[in-house]
Amino acid sequence: MATAIKDIFEKLRALQEVLSRKYAYQNEMEEIPKVLATKTELLNRMKKGYLDKNSEVQAKTTFIAELRNRAIEAERAREKYEQQMDLIQTQREYEVLDKEIKDAGEKEQEIRRDLQKEEKLLEEMKLNLQKEELMIQKQEEEVKSEQEKIKSELKAKGQKLKGLKKEEKKIIPGLNDDILFKFERIIKNKSGLGIVPIEQGVCTGCHMILTFQYVNEVRMGKGIMFCPNCSRILFFQEEAEAAPAIPEEEIEEEEEEAVEEESEEYEEEEESEEQ
Repeated sequence: MATAIKDIFEKLRALQEVLSRKYAYQNEMEEIPKVLATKTELLNRMKKGYLDKNSEVQAKTTFIAELRNRAIEAERAREKYEQQMDLIQTQREYEVLDKEIKDAGEKEQEIRRDLQKEEKLLEEMKLNLQKEELMIQKQEEEVKSEQEKIKSELKAKGQKLKGLKKEEKKIIPGLNDDILFKFERIIKNKSGLGIVPIEQGVCTGCHMILTFQYVNEVRMGKGIMFCPNCSRILFFQEEAEAAPAIPEEEIEEEEEEAVEEESEEYEEEEESEEQ
């Protein structure tokens, strides 16, 4: 393999390590705030729910105040009728007044039953509201804690990212801009692997079987070769590089022999079927 190509491969392998970590940090820095966004969204929903329930409590309080006034009015009406008992003169007047007193008393009792029921509901609503207040406080503390944690993590990862960018700048001089652009895209899209070795005629990135001629071209190291399937840059490892490149004439002969063998096997099968 030519020394220039070998140097380029070494640079690309070093750059691959740097870029993989760099993009990993960038992805992590994009994902970190999402946790906070989820907790913040939950907090906002809790606050909205609290406001809605608080409005219900206020409406219930107003309704209970109205019931109390109605109970007082019903009590006064009953007492008024009871005071008139001393003024009646006939049995008919007594019967009419007695009915008024009973009706007023029943109305008063009905209002007071409703009042007790509503007051009990109001008490339960207030207790639930207090629980929600505590939950909101706890969630606010979690959001605040998460904000501080995220700020610290982003700062730490940002520092590491700066270091990786410095390493990247040291490596890229001497690399072709077009190759560098393609390589960076491959690293982003191929799980951090942009340059991979060939093993036994197979791309170790996508496991595609390569042709003899293509493998030989990679082995000869005359230029940068990309996998036809996954687009990763291909190279041979040190032990593979020690093996001499197969001349193209021999490759063609091997391919021709393989075709002839397949043809002979097919003819034998045809003859066997005819018999």
